[in-house]
Amino acid sequence: MIEKEKLKKVILEYQQFIQTIELKKREYSLEEEANYVIVGPRRAGKTYFLYQHIREMVQSEYSMEDVVFINFEDERFLEFDHRDFDLIILAYRELFDKKPLLFFDEIHIMPGWEKFARRLADTGFRVFLTGSNAKMLSKDIATTLGGRFLTKEILPLSFKEFLSFQEIPFHPNDSYSPKLAIIKRNYHQYFTSGAFPETLLFKHSEDYLRNLYQKLLYGDILLRYGLRNDKALKLVIKKIAESIGDESSYRRITNLVLAAGIKIGTSTIIDYLGYLQEAYFIFGLTNYAAKFSEREAKKKYYFIDNGLLNLFLFDNNAFLLENLVFIELYRKYQNNFFFYKKKHEVDFYIPEKAKLVQVSFSLQHPETRKRELRALRAAAGDIEVKERLILTQDEDFVLLDGGISIKVLPVWKWMLSSINDDEEIK
Repeated sequence: MIEKEKLKKVILEYQQFIQTIELKKREYSLEEEANYVIVGPRRAGKTYFLYQHIREMVQSEYSMEDVVFINFEDERFLEFDHRDFDLIILAYRELFDKKPLLFFDEIHIMPGWEKFARRLADTGFRVFLTGSNAKMLSKDIATTLGGRFLTKEILPLSFKEFLSFQEIPFHPNDSYSPKLAIIKRNYHQYFTSGAFPETLLFKHSEDYLRNLYQKLLYGDILLRYGLRNDKALKLVIKKIAESIGDESSYRRITNLVLAAGIKIGTSTIIDYLGYLQEAYFIFGLTNYAAKFSEREAKKKYYFIDNGLLNLFLFDNNAFLLENLVFIELYRKYQNNFFFYKKKHEVDFYIPEKAKLVQVSFSLQHPETRKRELRALRAAAGDIEVKERLILTQDEDFVLLDGGISIKVLPVWKWMLSSINDDEEIK
């Protein structure tokens, strides 16, 4: 049990702290009257987004006295259990005799949080929850919460946010101005060091990223799921990093680990991949052309952030480029895009846009150009295609293939278009 007086102290401390914290505005917004479950990877900015929303609410119709903010990873909550949830409300009402706005950060680590959250919503409280586990988006959680909450994913910074955080405003015409050199220099940092906001605090972000990797590995996976074989899990992560862009079956990953001398079964590999995805470490991408029975067993895997991926690579910019495109597509389409593979393979297919996206570090070599065009042509013969796009590291021109125009764009320029697919990119 936690002491009520300790809870009062925490409530008052956070009310003071949130008023003083320096904030940089994120692009996300919330519905005015809704309760929310906010999910995303660790260190992506969920907590600061809550601070941002609290400040916006206080500037409009509320005061800071209306706010209860609890971070369940605060060491003062080590004694807290599900029986103490009601004590939070009681402690607040002894401080302020009114109904609070409730902000609970990383609540997913507390057993029983779902029923407590639903009861709060059912009794008219405004509630905002965050968690670093993708299971909070699952249908089971949504059922338990009874449809009382909307969900919002907070991801590491988009490239536009990355520039904005460094006070580098962007306008489409900047692609033709002296500012282009600044944009490209920042793109290189974004490309290699990733987009977790705190990386901007470091000249050399690798140590920060290694510490984050250790926290994800040991805190969010090994400890949370009671795993003991950290060597096997590390090897799975490494093999996935070395296979970006390749379709990987459970059996293939199992064999790669076995070949390194570690005994492991396919069922354990399946579990590990599930844990890595729940922890927002990796994502799986399905083949649109695959049979339904094969869609789970064979996927391409990508990392949540290029900085984390780059910890495992040695001079493989092609992997980083494709991973970056995946992240940007996920930012917009969540799980509503695929790769397409039959005889030939196209990196990404967006059915709702009937759009094929191929990623190639460079098209300068004639054979590379032929291969990419051949794959796009073959896919267009099987499925509805209205647009074909090839994304590169720094090439910008238009190709003609059988009378069809295909844009070739640098990824940095594509990411900076205000709405990637819905606005003309010039």
